[in-house]
Amino acid sequence: MRRTATATAGAVMAFTLAACSSEAPSAPQPAAATPFSTTVAKPPAPVTSAPPKTSSAPAVTWQVGARLLPVGPDGFGAVEPTPPELVNRALPTKDLLPPPANDKYQATISAVPADVLARSTWQPACPVKAADLRYLTMSFRGFDGRAHTGEMLVNAKGAAGITKVFGQLFAARFPLEEMRVTSPAELTAPPTGDGNSTSAFVCRPARGQTSWSAHAYGLAVDVNPFCNPYTQGKLVLPELASAYLDRSNRRPGMVLAGDATVRAFAAIGWSWGGAWTSPKDRMHFTGNGH
Repeated sequence: MRRTATATAGAVMAFTLAACSSEAPSAPQPAAATPFSTTVAKPPAPVTSAPPKTSSAPAVTWQVGARLLPVGPDGFGAVEPTPPELVNRALPTKDLLPPPANDKYQATISAVPADVLARSTWQPACPVKAADLRYLTMSFRGFDGRAHTGEMLVNAKGAAGITKVFGQLFAARFPLEEMRVTSPAELTAPPTGDGNSTSAFVCRPARGQTSWSAHAYGLAVDVNPFCNPYTQGKLVLPELASAYLDRSNRRPGMVLAGDATVRAFAAIGWSWGGAWTSPKDRMHFTGNGH
């Protein structure tokens, strides 16, 4: 997990970063990115989605990352009641990559392109070599019901399994709001408490520790953080996600004990943080148990 984001699109995920770390790793200057050969082209400019086919689609009344939260001495934002617009969260997805053709699941695995590495949190001090990471593109179903294409950095050891998991989620029409590579700015962005990006690799220590998080090895994935918040004591991350602590109120995008999402990750040997006692990390799936 991590810490919440700013009003910029690249910052809305920082809250999940904080969930696994209370501080960002020391920041050695990144070395020039090594050019890797890859079959994946540079991500194009954002694609404008067609308007929903139904005129009854609800108007979008919430702008993610637009409102900063007061920051407490622990570095997290103030935990506040969930805004009415987010109690049953179903925000549309903004396409950053072209949607899959024919509404079918598609996935690619490649070495990390140099430009993608440069906009990620990877740096030479990270515990995983850039050559041991893989760049994935995968189809996912949005809360708008449409098929979209996301991107993710993961450890090469888990790449094939992760594409299989998200293929199963796509087939099950399990919705994701967004899926993109975490940027360095998100590690220190002021909290907004409303991020909901599904992601994997983030080079940072585990929360409250100096040891590396599983995310820093590319061996953890956070799924719909807002719908599956992290809790420890009175801390809730994202800070506006308290409405999703009632797991008996089942809503789209939630991960629940024994459900298809948990089973899909378990089939590739990954465990679920929602089964932990404290903290309870409902968004978190890990390949190394951390």
